[in-house]
Amino acid sequence: MRSRLFLALLGVFLIGVAVGIIFTLVNPQFAENLFTNLKQVFGQKFGTGTFNSFKMFWIIFLNNSRVAVLAAFGGILFGIVPIGILFFNGFIVGIVVEYHYLQGLSISKIILSIVPHGIVEIPAFALASLGGIEWYMEIIKGEGSIGERFKAGFKKAMRMLAFSLVLLLIAAFIEAFITPKLAGI
Repeated sequence: MRSRLFLALLGVFLIGVAVGIIFTLVNPQFAENLFTNLKQVFGQKFGTGTFNSFKMFWIIFLNNSRVAVLAAFGGILFGIVPIGILFFNGFIVGIVVEYHYLQGLSISKIILSIVPHGIVEIPAFALASLGGIEWYMEIIKGEGSIGERFKAGFKKAMRMLAFSLVLLLIAAFIEAFITPKLAGI
C-alpha cells in the first residue's frame, strides 16, 4: 500500500509537469510573466553582485523544507494538501522546462538543470506528502482512541518528514553547487 501510494504521488507530480508543459504551449505569455516576476524576487533575495552558491543553498533548502512541512502537516486535511503541493510543483517544473525549450535551450541542458537535484528532491517531497497522508489514514482507520491514532499517525509523519528533510538538504547542496556546473549555468 505504502509503495503504491508513493508511486501515485510521483504520478501526481508528473501529471503536473505535463499540464505545465501544455499550459505553457497554450499561454507562453504567462510563462514569460512568471519568469520576469521570479527574476525580481530572486534579485531581491540574492542582491546584486556575484553569485553566492552557499546563500543559494540555504534559500533552496529553507524553501523546500517549508514546502515539505506543509505537505506533511497538510496531509491531515483529507490528504488534499500534499497532492496539491506535488501537482503544483510539477506544474511549475513543466512551465520551466517548456519555457526554456521555447527560448532555444537544448533538451540536454534542460535535463542537466533539473535531473541532478530533482532525482533526490522530488522523492523527498513525495515522502513528506506520504507521511502526511499516512497521518490522516491512521486517524481514520487506525486502532485505539482518536488521541492514540492521532499520535501514532503524527509519529509516522514526523519520521518520514525527518528523512525527507535530510534528502532535501542533499538536493539543495546538489542544486546550488553541482547542478550549475553540470548544466553550465
